[in-house]
Amino acid sequence: MAPESNSSLSGEVTGGKTVLVVDDEDGVLNFLSRTLERRGWGIRTAASAEDGSAVLEGWQADLIILDISLPGRSGLDWLRELVEAGFPGEVILMTAFADMNTAIDALRAGASDFILKPFRIEQIVNAIDRCLERAHLRRENFLLRRQLEQPERGGQLIVGRSEAMERLRTLLARVAPTPSTVLIQGESGVGKELVARSLHHLSARAGRPFVPVNCAAISQELIEAELFGHVKGAFTGAKETRKGLFTYAHGGTLFLDEIAEFPLALQSKLLRVLEDRRIRPVGGDQEIPVDVRVVAATNRDLKAEVAAGHFRQDLFYRLEVMTITVPPLRQRLDDLSDLVPLFMGRLSTQLGLSPLAVTPDFLARMRRYPWPGNVRELRNFVERSLLLGELAMDDLSALPEPAGAGSPRAEGPLLLADIEKAHILAVLTRAGGNKARAAEMLGVSRKTLDRKCAEWGV
Repeated sequence: MAPESNSSLSGEVTGGKTVLVVDDEDGVLNFLSRTLERRGWGIRTAASAEDGSAVLEGWQADLIILDISLPGRSGLDWLRELVEAGFPGEVILMTAFADMNTAIDALRAGASDFILKPFRIEQIVNAIDRCLERAHLRRENFLLRRQLEQPERGGQLIVGRSEAMERLRTLLARVAPTPSTVLIQGESGVGKELVARSLHHLSARAGRPFVPVNCAAISQELIEAELFGHVKGAFTGAKETRKGLFTYAHGGTLFLDEIAEFPLALQSKLLRVLEDRRIRPVGGDQEIPVDVRVVAATNRDLKAEVAAGHFRQDLFYRLEVMTITVPPLRQRLDDLSDLVPLFMGRLSTQLGLSPLAVTPDFLARMRRYPWPGNVRELRNFVERSLLLGELAMDDLSALPEPAGAGSPRAEGPLLLADIEKAHILAVLTRAGGNKARAAEMLGVSRKTLDRKCAEWGV
């Protein structure tokens, strides 16, 4: 093998990555170990495919540098097994005896690159860089597609100067740096995902992926493969091996929204992943270590779900290591002074429309409304107002005018539940009885609206 060049390399390997070198030549193992360790890699070595498999049982490699000619199983055969098992990393094959057919076989088997011995260190470093760049682009494209499929998130800032939000910010700053699992509770529309994103961005994982998953939006038949991945042929339609969301979130945070909707039959598998930090792709026979912080969220009472037999008690205890409750908007109405201008500025820019002025009197009227859809409903209210070119007064038609000069104070007690009911029924009437449309106008889920209507016998 050619000696390492003293010239500076154009492609320096990023630190913090892990590589497994598999070769039956001690000289190759020692050379690559010393060279790559100096560039910040975490290195493991093995002299055979069998030894390499043993290493991967308790350690995840971002990259494997694998010799084709090995005692026992060949490198090419082991590569095929790795691909079938859903190995999430990259593989570079190397050999001293190669022709065009061997290279084609290697790439068809799933190799990311192919390199001939003897090689210069610049060659192996450049091959590594190419592999990692492709992997990085694949992950970024995957996460970007998921973000485009999600509604607009509204940035990472927790907005509001109320005492409730100050307490929330203090708690987030304390919990975020820890590795603990977090359960976020709160009504629909309060911003639980925003809180989860804030936890991620305040943690040491901020530079790695944040992967949101809506457990209610994925069918029970597909959620296991979506989370853990699957191998080719694992089920009808599995035409190729695919990585799961746990793999894409490696090193970062996986946000399981609406965790109460997670299928009961799969909850034991999720519990095992949380405890062992290992996943098994559907149809695979190898477990893959993962380094993921899990943050879950729900608008339901999980204790009640456990009592009703709909949620495993052991999983509930594992998730609630730390519980964060996000207060509803009606309990922090002073935050309207910050939220309304925020949404008005952001949405007017996105829509290409001029922002509307909100008078103190109208803001006072907004504070008299219970906002059953919470911050999501407020955002929808501002967006509708911008589209109409005026503040959507009909949305607040169930509310009395604010007390003031020339405005008599409403007689008798004003019950929050009565205001909420009157407003929801008014919106339902404007929607022509269409509950799906009314739920969208209110900024609440269809389930929430159905539950409210059932309570009132509507």
